[in-house]
Amino acid sequence: MCPAELTTTRTQGAGPATRRRWRPRALRDGDDPDPRFTLANERTFLAWLRTAMGLVAGAVGFEAIGDEIVGAAAQLVLVTGMLAGAAVVAGFAFLRWLGVERAMRTGASLPVPALGALLAALVGAVALGMLVLLTVG
Repeated sequence: MCPAELTTTRTQGAGPATRRRWRPRALRDGDDPDPRFTLANERTFLAWLRTAMGLVAGAVGFEAIGDEIVGAAAQLVLVTGMLAGAAVVAGFAFLRWLGVERAMRTGASLPVPALGALLAALVGAVALGMLVLLTVG
């Protein structure tokens, strides 16, 4: 069974289908929300993706110059942590987008925003790790 539903609609006349919409199975229920809310949800999703890309960029930068600041083992831990954090943020961003979209379509309550707390903990851990490495090393 296909995980998506492909629907076609015809415009005036008897021509071929002119519009195709792909909709994941999770978004088939409910009514289409106001496009402004859908676009706002998409902008928030893209902001979280920018955050994930920032973590990747930070990891790449720290990989390039981190050995001058801290030892190789600490550099590996910090770079790996930032890359893992980027993957987690990107995954949670998609799940958050999907949950909000589903809630808007069905009229349910919005999901709890756990991603912000996760990111704050991640950034705090990296900052504390850097502080310890810079003061001890």
